[in-house]
Amino acid sequence: MSEKLDHQESEHVAAARAQAAELENLFSSCDCLITAEAMQTVYDRMAIHITQALHHRLPIVLVVMNGGLIVAGQLLPRLMFPLEVDYLHATRYRGTTTGGALKWLAQPERAFTERDVLIIDDILDEGVTLKAVRDWCYQAGAAKVWIAVATNKIHDQKVADIQADFVGIDVPNRYVFGEGLDYHGFFRNITGIYALPEVHPEALPAALS
Repeated sequence: MSEKLDHQESEHVAAARAQAAELENLFSSCDCLITAEAMQTVYDRMAIHITQALHHRLPIVLVVMNGGLIVAGQLLPRLMFPLEVDYLHATRYRGTTTGGALKWLAQPERAFTERDVLIIDDILDEGVTLKAVRDWCYQAGAAKVWIAVATNKIHDQKVADIQADFVGIDVPNRYVFGEGLDYHGFFRNITGIYALPEVHPEALPAALS
């Protein structure tokens, strides 16, 4: 029995190492769009603008998991004024459900009634989930909801009636990762913004495409 478990464990270790090697190989072929140093300047600028708007409003900072975690970790130490921090984890329903309905994995604990709420996320892409989160905050009684995103993807597919109040930097309409953005769950931890090679998905490693 022990030998069988050891064999299974060795297979898992080997598979993990193989996947790690494929991911490292993929990363080496990606384009760096924004350096880690440039992103620090982006966060500095965002914090200045957020402070100017919210320093006297005692906001609740609402971090959208998982992508907003890295961005919040950069922004919060730069916001030197009183605030509260909460988080949420939600995904949009798939299948037959239409609109921006959310499937909650974790809901905020604080009451939003007559409070200013600052949502922090990694990117404004099409905006469906962010719009649903913003609308939920208003339904929960928020007086005003602000949105801060590290990146804003440039394309014409955004939903109506959604924009960010604080935008770090625009990125092209490519598959980007880093600074909270992920590639199939990986690379959120990478500093700087990277883009996958401009190739067809079938040209990527089979285990990753």
